[in-house]
Amino acid sequence: MRNRTKRITVGLSGLLLALGAVSITAAPGALAAPGAQAAADAPAGPGALSASSASVVADAWEKSPVYVDPAASDQLSDAQADTLAQKIKKADKPVFVAVLPDDFPQQDLFRKLRAETGVTGVYAVRLGSAFDAKADRSVLRPNAVDNLVALVQGEDANRQLNHFVDQAVVQAGGSAPDSWGGGSDDGVPVGALVGVGVVAVAGVGTAYAVVRRKKRRHEEEQREALRKLAVVVDEDITAFGEELERLDFHPAEAGADDAMRADYERALDAYEKAKSSMAAATRPEDVRGVTQALEDGRFSLALLAARREGRPLPERRAPCFFDPRHGPSVEDATWAPADGASRSVPVCAADAARLADGEDPMVRTVTTESGERRPYWEAGPAYGPWAGGYFGGGILPGLLVGTMLGGMMSSPAYAADYGSDYGDFGGGYEGGDYSGADFDASDFGGGDFGGGGDFG
Repeated sequence: MRNRTKRITVGLSGLLLALGAVSITAAPGALAAPGAQAAADAPAGPGALSASSASVVADAWEKSPVYVDPAASDQLSDAQADTLAQKIKKADKPVFVAVLPDDFPQQDLFRKLRAETGVTGVYAVRLGSAFDAKADRSVLRPNAVDNLVALVQGEDANRQLNHFVDQAVVQAGGSAPDSWGGGSDDGVPVGALVGVGVVAVAGVGTAYAVVRRKKRRHEEEQREALRKLAVVVDEDITAFGEELERLDFHPAEAGADDAMRADYERALDAYEKAKSSMAAATRPEDVRGVTQALEDGRFSLALLAARREGRPLPERRAPCFFDPRHGPSVEDATWAPADGASRSVPVCAADAARLADGEDPMVRTVTTESGERRPYWEAGPAYGPWAGGYFGGGILPGLLVGTMLGGMMSSPAYAADYGSDYGDFGGGYEGGDYSGADFDASDFGGGDFGGGGDFG
């Protein structure tokens, strides 16, 4: 994080001098790395930290994702702060939380915190009884941040911060800074070392262990996401198989021609391809090929039905947005998600009629991590590839803008985890990277704490 290279150089130089002088004393507190860091150096009392700068908060964030100002300790207890910090560390996401007194200087606070910390991430601040957050758009898009802030307004500090973090760690991209898991770089436990060679070997070994641990964690998360997603995909495959059984078409039946037989053959091939692709899937992004095959198969069935009934052949359209199992859409309708902007979505005939009558469409729901059934666009990140196979990369961003899934898919980190071709992912540093003062200041301007002071 901040000035890390300088501290490591100084630490190694100090070790060499200490070894040469023989007399060695370990730095007090070198091994201490509490879950939530308070400003031990700052004088206690109301407004004590307010007299200092944002660098005090940034210094504390080097060791822990949660900082509680001594003058705001009545907002969040040490135990609550530790629990929140451990939640963020376990999620391995670059989410920074600060609880500050209401007299802390607000002018350009988010920009100062971001510049002092120097890490791409999500920055959440509870200021007195008010709350706001900002983020690098490579980690979490501005509209997603705004929606999350609005979601938790009016709650007490502990519930508010936990509610925000629960959502942010799911939607944010990137990984947490290494210093949160490895303690401080300020001191070296000399008693465990016998020379510079040991330091070098230990450093390489630790770095390798960290990389392997993160890789294993990522692979476990991918397997768990695929396991949950497989339930939904199997339902889709089963539904398509049932459609084929109800079709009651025989290639040799009276009136069947080569075009009908070709449509039927393509539908059967799509069904087999979907089953084999799902059986071979090892990552959530592999599901995209499965739902793409199902979408192809359903369009083939729509062509076959039109030929058998003597109707004009339908144009190739995206499946129904509300539930792709409804088959190809027949028109576009205006719809808006909860607290979101209106947009035009492809709908089947039945859902078009429901919307025209002022009724709710028949929405595909899935089981979320909390165990409740929610629309797929309010579910986890693994549903991006699932939706991408049905709707392709061209129209998907517009359909999902302002939704939870849309916010997740709008970052480079999401593209790295679940594949790209979902729209514009921007560029630059990903979550957890050290960028120093190289960041888009517009991402951290403004903010009103629900009617309180202005940071911009």
